[in-house]
Amino acid sequence: QVQLVESGGGSVQAGGSLRLSCAASGSIFSINDMGWYRQAPGKQRDMVATITSGGTTNYADSVKGRFTISRDNAKATVYLQMNTLKPEDTAVYYCNAVVLTRQAAAMMRNSYWGQGTRVTVSS
Repeated sequence: QVQLVESGGGSVQAGGSLRLSCAASGSIFSINDMGWYRQAPGKQRDMVATITSGGTTNYADSVKGRFTISRDNAKATVYLQMNTLKPEDTAVYYCNAVVLTRQAAAMMRNSYWGQGTRVTVSS
């Protein structure tokens, strides 16, 4: 079993910063891609940023230049530094990780989600 636990959400005024963290734990053999997604009220869940195990990053156009994703492989943790926040960044942010686990003689590759952390940006 694999768990992802997020932290760092909260309320901030426009122009402010927040840093989200997501730590993976459990029976992990290795972690491939990790990422952050967000879901605003009444909208679908969208990709914010992803990072491969080798450190290659990808960002949604709406956050390029303002958000930075990073990871610490030794700690199985991914971070999202969010600067110059805007009211339209308000959403529940979810961590995702593609994890390899060993089950009996087989390796299993599954996608796991955190419980979400709320970010509210006021104007």
